[in-house]
Amino acid sequence: MEATEKRQRGRPRSFNKQPDNASVQSLDRALRILAIVAEGNGLSLSEIAANSQLAASTAYRMLTTLESHGMVEFDKIEQLWSVGVETYRMGSAFLRRRKLFDRARIVMQDLMEKTGETANLGLAEEDCVVFVSQVETHQPIRAFFRPGTRTSFHASGIGKAILAHLPAERVATMVGRAKLESYTPKTLTDESALARDLSEIRSRGWSVDDEERHPGMRCVAAAIFNEFGEPVGGVSVSGPTVRVTPDRLAEIGPMVCAAAAEVTRMIGGAEPPAADGPAETAKR
Repeated sequence: MEATEKRQRGRPRSFNKQPDNASVQSLDRALRILAIVAEGNGLSLSEIAANSQLAASTAYRMLTTLESHGMVEFDKIEQLWSVGVETYRMGSAFLRRRKLFDRARIVMQDLMEKTGETANLGLAEEDCVVFVSQVETHQPIRAFFRPGTRTSFHASGIGKAILAHLPAERVATMVGRAKLESYTPKTLTDESALARDLSEIRSRGWSVDDEERHPGMRCVAAAIFNEFGEPVGGVSVSGPTVRVTPDRLAEIGPMVCAAAAEVTRMIGGAEPPAADGPAETAKR
């Protein structure tokens, strides 16, 4: 009975192989499933089918095709599907193309040594920030974000640093789409409060996540810009509030700004010209 239950978690009870479908719809479904698997930490077939809104047999056909290309992996013991090594290699190729990952690593190492806290690199996606690299401090209590971890723009240091340098109309759209979800009592869930914070960030050049995503954790961040002066990511320093105290923010902030500016220079980016005054976030 136990073996039967495990098989059902990883593959449908009955599966009749169907001819290959080369349509765009099949590609769209496969990519959707890949994204679902990448978000999870080991998912059963039933979970993948439910999240993709596909029949279990269809989802299984997509998974086995992705598995043949190394994009996903199947654990026969746990009967769970996980992202495969080829997906990581493709992601690494993207980072190499952007010249960001390897070059930023040197700057992050230096930033960690200067501040004594964990340094992070995050990239902007359409609706979130994705942490892609981290240099951990040697302190026993430290921040840790697994590569690929996603976080909301309004509840992260890097996210707010990015928002502060975007056009007001775009910020309003992103804020409306995110609905300003609350993670802790300190999360900025009011648009006016967020607008004031973004104005201060733009004015001084660095942001602070003051226990807004994780209680007991404080983060200082600054944006990285591409060749058009657009924010594409950010560098941050994060640590427990007992070490990253309010008194240290004025010390850490300029160091994070300098690190972000160095990464911007390394990838051929350009910081936007200083504004005459802080930008206001558009209200809906």
